[in-house]
Amino acid sequence: MNGDTVITLKNVDIFQQKHLVLSNVNIKINKGEFLYLIGQSGSGKSSLLKIIYGDLYIGNGEGMVAGFDLKKLHENEVPYLRRKLGIVFQDFHLLTDRSVEKNLIFALRATGWTDKKLIDSRIIDVLEKVGLRSKLKKMPYELSGGEQQRIVIARALLNNPEIILADEPTGNLDPNTSEEIVLLLKDIAASGTAVLMATHDYQIIRNMPSRIIKTAEGGLLDNVSI
Repeated sequence: MNGDTVITLKNVDIFQQKHLVLSNVNIKINKGEFLYLIGQSGSGKSSLLKIIYGDLYIGNGEGMVAGFDLKKLHENEVPYLRRKLGIVFQDFHLLTDRSVEKNLIFALRATGWTDKKLIDSRIIDVLEKVGLRSKLKKMPYELSGGEQQRIVIARALLNNPEIILADEPTGNLDPNTSEEIVLLLKDIAASGTAVLMATHDYQIIRNMPSRIIKTAEGGLLDNVSI
């Protein structure tokens, strides 16, 4: 894997239990790329994401993600792999009983940060990146859906990930807010962090085109058009 490549899957078979979901998957994603992942429900999108973040193990083939060899990945190494990844879900998964700041502190402490000055500095840094520094002390219920998703993206950026996996990040948002979130993710990609975004929203893809990969017929198609 060269220095610019953050994900390489080569002739990979992906199983859920003993059921073959995707076969002969080949993909290469480079630093700073933005990609859409599309496909019908049940076609293997979630399984592909799970392979990348170490929730499923590959059958046949080879896989490298952020410097980790997926064939040799031990269970105790998965948390270290995930520190190289930022994960953004459709449902925000914010802790509703604490402020934005305390949500981010919790995430940093969970990944081994201990220095209060470094923690405070990192939190301001990621909030500035998503345009929400002023929301530091707000509770999640005081934020709009779009603002909550920006906080989730800020959380995903805390450990300087090499790639962000965004699974339907605009699924609960209106069209204008959805476009703002995709623009933010594209800006993040332009700064060097690869972004793979699973979506059913073809209008967003038409409005903001980029490379598309598609799960279909038990495999993965690259550079497809819609």
